[in-house]
Amino acid sequence: MWVTRHRLRVGVGLLVTGALALSGCDSAGPEAPPAPGASPTPARTFTPGAAGVGDAYFPSYGNGGYDVGRYTVKVRYDPAKDQLTGTATVQATATADLSAFNLDLAGLTVRTVTVDGAPATHTREKNELVIKPAAGLISGNGFVAEIGYEGQPKPLKNEVLGDGGFLHTSDGAIALGQPESASTWFPVNDHPSDKAAYDFEITVPNGLTAVSNGVPGGKTSKDGWTTWKWSEKSPMASYLSTLVIGKFRVTTGEHKGRPVYSAVTTKVAKGAADASIAQTVKVADYLESVFGPYPFDAYGGVVVSDSRISYALETQSRPVYSAGFFRRGENTEVVAHELAHQWFGDSVALAKWEDIWLNEGFATYAEWLWAEHNEEYTAEQAFDIRYAQVPAQVWKTPPGKPGAKELFSESVYQRGGMTLHALRVAVGDKAFFEIVKTWAAEKRNGTATTAEFVALAERISGKQLDAVFKAWLYDTRKPPAPKAL
Repeated sequence: MWVTRHRLRVGVGLLVTGALALSGCDSAGPEAPPAPGASPTPARTFTPGAAGVGDAYFPSYGNGGYDVGRYTVKVRYDPAKDQLTGTATVQATATADLSAFNLDLAGLTVRTVTVDGAPATHTREKNELVIKPAAGLISGNGFVAEIGYEGQPKPLKNEVLGDGGFLHTSDGAIALGQPESASTWFPVNDHPSDKAAYDFEITVPNGLTAVSNGVPGGKTSKDGWTTWKWSEKSPMASYLSTLVIGKFRVTTGEHKGRPVYSAVTTKVAKGAADASIAQTVKVADYLESVFGPYPFDAYGGVVVSDSRISYALETQSRPVYSAGFFRRGENTEVVAHELAHQWFGDSVALAKWEDIWLNEGFATYAEWLWAEHNEEYTAEQAFDIRYAQVPAQVWKTPPGKPGAKELFSESVYQRGGMTLHALRVAVGDKAFFEIVKTWAAEKRNGTATTAEFVALAERISGKQLDAVFKAWLYDTRKPPAPKAL
């Protein structure tokens, strides 16, 4: 994510059956007696899955007891009535013996729920959808939940960025936000630690475009409505899913055998936004030379114009940008930032929100590398100006443990980027860029932590780096200037 206030330029300062319907904590029914001499098989105990993954910053986000493999989300949205009707199919594997499990769903009315084709009981507890299947779900077995729902979607208020999620607009809608947004338009395990593949079918009135993540699957029209299909087969964190409906100037193409699909809102005149987004593949190719192979099956970008969105977000394979970034002309810095996230934040996702610097520090450093590539200024110059001029609060806020309210603070971005430069100085260019490429390759399509990054950096460099990371990520005072080890 790029938030406007963070910009500091160099020049400016399977069906499972059971004997009983289960309630709460239950055991399975009578089993056949064991064969003579055999040990009896213990009865299974089924319990509800946790209503949250236990993230230190956002304990209620996500859910426990299962792992999602794929979501199939089919929605129909009528902007004139601000009415959404949807069906979500969740293919998952139980990681515990479950009598019930939760999905995150903010607002919206649930009409039907089935698990493995059988009707399931469902209740609501605030933004939690609690599903009790007809039979217990056995750990290690797959199951399929299908939820039918409808209503007027509303954004979520959170302690970090205000409104996030589904926003009704003058000509359609935008579903966007971090650290949460997906639960405002479909039921989901809403935490980045549970990545999954996604298929979207979005039906809107004729004349409107519906853009989402991944590879475009074409469109079909019937009775005044058009259905747009999108598919993201690479595992994706839920907050990286997006839905943008409206009137756009759409450009399509192909690059390295992958589709390119970009859309710029017709609310802004053709010009700098179009020109900047047209540089997407050029920027991606440069970043590929630094970070390793581009991790996804499609490229693109979406530009929106809405006063509630003043940021850009790295929605997987197709970042969304506020038109405000292009008011003063072309801006490929923000494009470089969001595209860098395709490697760091999207492909390599967070296991916990505390480690957000792994996303934003890398994306910030990518801006500096892109500028150096364009001979505007060097990464060292970018570091130096920040080291000298960032506000004192940057040094007081440790980017490795910023706290929930400082999740998108200047420290996470700028000091996060400076941490990577300090590492580069400490280990040298050869080791640094090997670390970066290896991190992207070894953690591709997975999740990661700061501790894992430190261990990898020490393994590749052969140096003990605790002091470097302590000073730049965790101390609450300005570190000494970096030096080679």
